[in-house]
Amino acid sequence: MPCERKPMRYGHSEGHTEVCFDDHGRFIVTCGNDGDVRIWESLEDDDPKFITVGEKAYSLALKNGKLVTASSNNTVQIHTFPDGEPDGILTRFTTNATHVTFNSSGSRVAAGSSDFMVKVVEVSDSSQQKTLRGHEAPVLSVTFDPKDDFLASSSCDGSVVVWNIEEQTQVISWPLLQKTNDVSNAKSLCRLAWQPRAAKFLAVPVDTKVHLYERGSWDHVSTLSDDLLTQPINVVAWSPCGQFLAAGSVGGSLTLWDVNSKLCVERQKHEKGFTVCGLAWHPSGGQIAYTDTEGCLGLLDGLGVSTADTNAPKQAPVKKPAKDYDALFDDDDDDRVLDEGLSDTNSPVKKRVAGDEDEEDDDFLIPSTGRVRNRGAILDDENSLDTGSLKLGPDTFRDDDDDTGSAVVPPSVPLVALRPVYEGPMPTPPQKAFQSGSTPAHLTHRFMMWNSVGIVRGYNDEQDNAIDVEFHDTAVHHAMHLTNSLGHTMADISQEAVLLACSSTDELASKLQCLHFSSWDTNKEWMVDLPNGEDARALCLGQGWAAVATSTLTLRLFSIGGVQREIFSLPGPVVCMVAHGEQLLIVYHRATGFDGEQALGVQLLQFGRRKRQIVNGEPLPLSLRSHLTWLGFTAEGTPCYVDSDGVVRLLNRSLGNTWTPVCHTRETCKSRSDHYWVVGAHENPQQLRCIPCKGSRYPPTLPRPAVAILPFKLPLCQTATEKGQMEEQFLRSVLFHNHYSFLSSSGYEIDEDGQSRSQKEQQELLMKMFALSCKLEREFRSVELAELMTHNVVTLAIRYASRSRRMALAQRLSDMALERANQIQEEEPEEQDEEPEHKSIRRNSGYDQSEVTGGRQSNRHNREEEEEQGQELGEEEDGQEMETEETTESRKRVNPFAKEAGSPVKPSLTPIGKVGRANPFKVFGSGKPSASSGQNRVTNILDNMTSSRKSAPPGGSAGKPGKGPVLKPLAPRPKSKTQSTLLQMTGTKTANKKTPGNTEPAADQRKEAEVPPPASPADNSDKRPKTGFQLWLEENRKSIVFDHPDMEETDVIKEAMGRFRTMSAEDRLTWTERAKGQTGDAFDLKKRKRAGGEDVGSENGREEADENDAKKKKPLDSASKLSAFAFNKN
Repeated sequence: MPCERKPMRYGHSEGHTEVCFDDHGRFIVTCGNDGDVRIWESLEDDDPKFITVGEKAYSLALKNGKLVTASSNNTVQIHTFPDGEPDGILTRFTTNATHVTFNSSGSRVAAGSSDFMVKVVEVSDSSQQKTLRGHEAPVLSVTFDPKDDFLASSSCDGSVVVWNIEEQTQVISWPLLQKTNDVSNAKSLCRLAWQPRAAKFLAVPVDTKVHLYERGSWDHVSTLSDDLLTQPINVVAWSPCGQFLAAGSVGGSLTLWDVNSKLCVERQKHEKGFTVCGLAWHPSGGQIAYTDTEGCLGLLDGLGVSTADTNAPKQAPVKKPAKDYDALFDDDDDDRVLDEGLSDTNSPVKKRVAGDEDEEDDDFLIPSTGRVRNRGAILDDENSLDTGSLKLGPDTFRDDDDDTGSAVVPPSVPLVALRPVYEGPMPTPPQKAFQSGSTPAHLTHRFMMWNSVGIVRGYNDEQDNAIDVEFHDTAVHHAMHLTNSLGHTMADISQEAVLLACSSTDELASKLQCLHFSSWDTNKEWMVDLPNGEDARALCLGQGWAAVATSTLTLRLFSIGGVQREIFSLPGPVVCMVAHGEQLLIVYHRATGFDGEQALGVQLLQFGRRKRQIVNGEPLPLSLRSHLTWLGFTAEGTPCYVDSDGVVRLLNRSLGNTWTPVCHTRETCKSRSDHYWVVGAHENPQQLRCIPCKGSRYPPTLPRPAVAILPFKLPLCQTATEKGQMEEQFLRSVLFHNHYSFLSSSGYEIDEDGQSRSQKEQQELLMKMFALSCKLEREFRSVELAELMTHNVVTLAIRYASRSRRMALAQRLSDMALERANQIQEEEPEEQDEEPEHKSIRRNSGYDQSEVTGGRQSNRHNREEEEEQGQELGEEEDGQEMETEETTESRKRVNPFAKEAGSPVKPSLTPIGKVGRANPFKVFGSGKPSASSGQNRVTNILDNMTSSRKSAPPGGSAGKPGKGPVLKPLAPRPKSKTQSTLLQMTGTKTANKKTPGNTEPAADQRKEAEVPPPASPADNSDKRPKTGFQLWLEENRKSIVFDHPDMEETDVIKEAMGRFRTMSAEDRLTWTERAKGQTGDAFDLKKRKRAGGEDVGSENGREEADENDAKKKKPLDSASKLSAFAFNKN
């Protein structure tokens, strides 16, 4: 086979250099020690385009317009071709990658590294990675099986290994090479190559020969050698047709063999004898480009090898014989003419039919669109040629009538219609069984279990095969080191025991071993052999029992001491199994999934006093095209799981045992290749415990990885808005506190303080959402929220509605509260005999909440109201707080919703239970319940509001001096705070001169006379000291008004609050201390205030008289308070 050796030319700086052709053969692409990738249009190209990819470029691969390079920054990068635009990082290693290669379709990239690892990465989604661990020295080369099932790699540890890609396991390993400690010291790069198309042979350069191993049987079938080769072969490459093999050696020899005849058909020598380290065939098969260790590029031209390569583009529809390739290499033909006939790119790229394993159909091609061409049209074409006696020439395969680029069937195939091709959804390979909290079993150092109790590590290397058990709390048990003589691959750990299991072998049955370290006797270990043909697939430990699921779809239940307790069949092959206390959660395959989906089912059983099945074979929801990665229970005993998309789901017991997504771990990952490996979850506090894994799905055993904490977040709509955030917080709080009712119903003691705190948190969130809905004028939504509130909090909602002048809303809430009170009163005798879980429901209805809790909620609500409306002063907050406390104290004294609506409401010492429960809603009409006998026919909230303002307010200093003629609850346009403040500023100048602290109280008195919402800060000022902000505002109001003379009163207050907040903490503390220092003068201040009030006029005189009346009625209030309190305590 005569060929021409072109003169070498300088390409890169001295060092390792690699070369390849693009898919169409138009460019030669090289990379070298200078960190550049050069794109040559031909060997004579004097100005090649270059792309800088790093300080050094160790390897490159090119396919489908994607250029992948391994550079010195320990990354595998991807660039567009020929533009050279960066397209991201495919993967990272801890040291530099040594070799990269594409698979036949260009969808995957394999990379070997000096850190002993091989990674297989999906080009379209670099997060989809498979890591192949097992080499014990740097990896020299990697190559894909053309059918994409296997991957071969060579290493400095002297081995050549074939891997099953999907299972990430070694199929076979051959010790063929000399061991070295680094790629630079290796005698040969041992660049492997798999025969294209037929994929029948794997070529392995071993010293001066090339061994051919047969795919499938992995037998060494033949050896290619040449007596003239005296130095080791560095690199081999197959011709596109798969019949010829080229080899480049350390001494610069280039040799070409015909694989069928095993004869050397071409020999060439490097012009300077430098080592050949790169070799690539032109897609047409007519040229070989090669590079040496000095950075030079060379070319062998005129090779008489045709392309039978399915991936090579073709200008015309080329019809090629399927089997008899001998005719393609007939030396009598003009080989160069054949090459010229295959040089254009108009025809679409072709690919083999997926899953076609039959070599008889190697030439049955389909275009890249994925649709099978109509083969019958080709067979019936009258211009089709009999290829059995074809003579090759430039126009031999041209067919003007057929422009589809179709393939011709060889004469040996009968002219019959092709069997139908299934084009529907393809079944998904079922997910293999795994232990939750473990890393893959093929790793030599791995986590066999990581849970809330401890960590079980497994080591399986040349030095040791052992298991280390470590407890998070050493008080449970000290750490243990176990010799793994049985080859255990599964483990679980609990507070009582360590459970281990191994698969069966030809000689030994599958075994289950339990180390019961909490046993009080001396025998702390037991072992069980499973029946023949039955292998352990999953195991777990509960409280006092152990379970193992086997390959025969059987679940066996043992006591922790080794007694066989139960056995039952599973509906499908087990995927994972976990336990917590008395609960057992099993996930299994319920059917075959399609299009990448896994069809999983779930069972939840409870082994308590009464064994029962809680969830029976329901489908387990997963994200699209994902699989299960972690299954477990929260620390509180609620089942949860994580899928490969990073979505965490929690069982919602209150919604029919449905699964609610509560977290998406991928949202917090910085890179697509980063993942979180979950090890546990907690509901109180709400946190997900996991280990960040950079560039991988699993953490290494050493150094010990650090555990991170992720918050939960429900994927609700519009969580960027205030409404969405509060809705998410409320729903999450409800979901994550469902475990209280489950635990109490199961007979466990629960944290009642925690439960009451959670209920309080939920009610506060409901009140905030209610206030926001009122602010947005969504009254129907407000009623919906009020229906979720407890008995006590509805009173705050009614008050808020009345203060917001939403009388229709207040009336609806009043009716709803009355109906609920009557309903609860009727149901109360029945509820006393119910189960504990119903008691928690009664607490939700508000009857078990204390006055202190209600008062605290009221105070928080009023502070929230101030923030949302932005119009209430700091002293108003104090007034509302005092008023609300009185409200909760007096709530039990009167019932305006008594059965005789027309009878006067009088204070009574009769026990509440005999005349109907106290009504907490009337308080919003007048600011407090009336205890006077002069108020008749209080039948609803609006009557109460009006009549109470016309009569003297009953008791306590929280009472507001009544101004009945002025109050109009349904007035459409009340005076604004600005107007009332202006009136106060002009009408009380004398009072200001006498008592500087009187300005704000007077303003509020005037405002209360004009506006219905009953806030009474002025009277509270007699009881409470002024706040630091109030004192500061009194002294600085003039300067603010002087700076902004046109500013309204509300804006003045906002400006003052802003200035006060910008002060330093020390200054604010000083003002607070000064305000406290004035407490002792409160009584004198009150007297001066009254004295000043006498000069104002008869209106203030009426106010003082009303105050005195209120003081006289205070003892009556105290008596009724005490009687109600004493009754409720009983």
